[in-house]
Amino acid sequence: MTSASRPSTAATDSADLAPERTAREESAPAETVHGESRSGEGRRVLLAAPRGYCAGVDRAVIAVEQALEQYGAPIYVRHEIVHNKYVVETLRKKGAIFVEETAEVPPGEIVIFSAHGVAPVVHDEAKRGQLATIDATCPLVTKVHKEAVRFAKDDYDILLIGHEGHEEVIGTSGEAPEHITLVDGPKDVASVEVKDPSKVVWLSQTTLSVDETMETVDALKEKFPQLISPPSDDICYATQNRQTAIKQVAAESDLVLIVGSKNSSNSVRLVETALVHGAKAGHLVDNASELDEAWLEGVTTVGLSSGASVPDVLVEGVIQWLAERGWSDVEVVQPVEEHIQFSLPKELRRDLRAEAKAAVADSTGS
Repeated sequence: MTSASRPSTAATDSADLAPERTAREESAPAETVHGESRSGEGRRVLLAAPRGYCAGVDRAVIAVEQALEQYGAPIYVRHEIVHNKYVVETLRKKGAIFVEETAEVPPGEIVIFSAHGVAPVVHDEAKRGQLATIDATCPLVTKVHKEAVRFAKDDYDILLIGHEGHEEVIGTSGEAPEHITLVDGPKDVASVEVKDPSKVVWLSQTTLSVDETMETVDALKEKFPQLISPPSDDICYATQNRQTAIKQVAAESDLVLIVGSKNSSNSVRLVETALVHGAKAGHLVDNASELDEAWLEGVTTVGLSSGASVPDVLVEGVIQWLAERGWSDVEVVQPVEEHIQFSLPKELRRDLRAEAKAAVADSTGS
C-alpha cells in the first residue's frame, strides 16, 4: 500500500485517545452533499462517508510500513494486521511475514501484534522467544482490555458480547478468562450463568452492529436487572459512524455494495445493517473484480461504502466500474464527521533489532 491510498487525516504524532472519550465527542453533524446528475438517466451512486480506514487501522498499517523502513525486512506480524486481503498482500510484498502463532517467529526477530489485540499470554510467549515486539493494538481495543482487567479485579462477572473465534474476542477474554463469559448474540442469553447477579457488567467487541449489540444488552438486562454498562461505549466510533452513514444511504438505495473482506466483522455488519434499513439487496466484495452486472438489473440507486480496514483505492475502483456502466452521478452522504487520530506505537522509537539480538545473546550466555 502506498501512502496515497490512506486518508489525508492519517496521523503519526497525535496523542492516543483517552479511555473515557466517546465517539459522540468526536463526531459532528454534517450536511448531505449532493452531486449534479451527469448520466441523464436518473442513475446515481450514494457514496457513504465516513467510510474506509479508521484511525486504529491506519495506525496499525503505518506501523508495519515504518518498521520495514526502519529495521528492514523481514518484519513478522502475528495474524493479519487488519482484516483486508489487499492490505495484507501489499505489506507481504514489502517484506512482512504473517504468522498464526508467536512460536513461528525465529528468536531475535521483530514481531508486530495486530490491531485486534492479543491476550497477555501472547506477550509472555514473545518474551520467552527472545522477540522484540511492536504492539499495534487499536487504542479502543486496549480500552476494553483495561475495562476487563479492572472489573475482574473487583470480582465482577463480565459478559463479553462478541463473535466466538474473532481475534479481538480471544484477546479480550485472555485478560481475565476466569471472569469472562462470551455472549454471541441474543440467542446465548438464556444459557448465561453468573456467580452474583448484583455484580455483573457487559463489555463488547468493538466492531459489532450497534443495533444487535443493544438487542443483546436489553435481553441481558431482563435476565440480570442489576447489569451495569461500561463507563463508555465499547463499539468504536468508526464502526458506529459507518453504520450511521449506511443506514441513511440504504433507505434510498435499490442495491448496496460494501467493499471489504469476508473476515472483516465490521464490513459484514455494514451489509447486514443496510439490508435491515431499507436496501433491497446488498453484497460484500473485496474489489471491483467481484462485482456482477446482473446485480444492476432494475437498479436506479446504488449505495456504496467500505469497512474500516479498506483503503479508498478499492472504493475508487468500484466507482469507476459503476461509471462505465452508466452510474456516473455520485452523491456523497455524510451524516457525521471524524477527527480522531492515534499516535504510532512507542516501540518504533527504539532500536528493536539491537534489543532482540541482545535478548538472544543473554539467553545463550554469549
